[in-house]
Amino acid sequence: MTETTGVTLARGFAASGVTAGLKPSGRPDVAVVQNLGPRMAAAAVFTTNRVFAAPVKWSRQAVADGQVQAVVLNSGGANACTGAAGFADSAATASRVAAELGLITDNVAVCSTGLIGLRLPMDRLLPGVAEACARLSPDGGSAAAQAIMTTDTVPKQAGVTRGGWSVGGMAKGAGMLAPGLATMLVVVTTDADLDAATLDRCLREATRVTFDRADSDGCMSTNDTVLLMASGASGVAPDEQEFAAALTEVCADLARQLIADAEGAAHEIAIEVVGAADERDAETVGREIARSNLFKCAIFGGDPNWGRVLAAIGVTDAAFDPDDLDVSFNGVMVCRGGQIGDDRALVDLRHRDVHVRVDLHAGDASATILTNDLTYDYVKENAEYST
Repeated sequence: MTETTGVTLARGFAASGVTAGLKPSGRPDVAVVQNLGPRMAAAAVFTTNRVFAAPVKWSRQAVADGQVQAVVLNSGGANACTGAAGFADSAATASRVAAELGLITDNVAVCSTGLIGLRLPMDRLLPGVAEACARLSPDGGSAAAQAIMTTDTVPKQAGVTRGGWSVGGMAKGAGMLAPGLATMLVVVTTDADLDAATLDRCLREATRVTFDRADSDGCMSTNDTVLLMASGASGVAPDEQEFAAALTEVCADLARQLIADAEGAAHEIAIEVVGAADERDAETVGREIARSNLFKCAIFGGDPNWGRVLAAIGVTDAAFDPDDLDVSFNGVMVCRGGQIGDDRALVDLRHRDVHVRVDLHAGDASATILTNDLTYDYVKENAEYST
């Protein structure tokens, strides 16, 4: 069966997901995605946290030359804050993939997610890696998406097809969602025939306006990785702008899925800031609102409390006149000109999707931040910690 989304939507890729016994739940926990070529171009962006995990250190080196032949991912352990021994474990994991598939070890990226501060059980991980390599399939994208889940309740996949070429991806993330990136593992694949430099430019811009604007709880992880690989199997070299648009669409879809599955959230909230003096101001205002616990509590309680929005705006250094602020909840302008607007009783917050629009009336720039109300009521049976 041909995959219609995910990392094996694009031609020239095989993937798998298996159970190695890393998770107490016994659920799948090791995935491999292999680029079958003919091109092996790659680009990646990583966490900006100064405390970063061993697999991030390894993968930064692996992708530095713009070539990645495969990526191996494990859930059930972050391999973060594990010192030189943890780095050696990442190297050994990449080496096992290379040995099983006949690849170059330095061209294998490694991603890990789970609890920080524990060594990975290599006696279980390495046999699992071997099994995952043996099970690689052009229809294995869904299995791979399942294997990278931690506290995620659903696998996250996306994909688009354009004129003879495709972009597909998978993501993991349900907690610690904050910018730079959004506390996640993401693998995106394409069969477009593009070089590493083009991939890098497109990925950085796509990440900037999607994953970097997903801000659930303000907690930045140690393991964030977004990896993009191009096989060139379609033989089509799309225009860079066209490819960037498709890539951004896939990343935006995955970012929305991350926010929707965030632990304990009852609402998915899009905070659109318009009329800003520049894009930085728009992002600053949107992010300040997104991180207001009082604002989140109001949304959870079904209260369009625009006063909490204005209070959040007021602590930023953005350019605005307090007497010229408009705030709308789901299309109802409850604050007009910095004071009482339409009747707040007209706002219906019973549905999961919430749209908050803020107009600063200070310029033409805009930005949208994705967040949720995160009630923290997310105790789940067999829940596992995640980065």
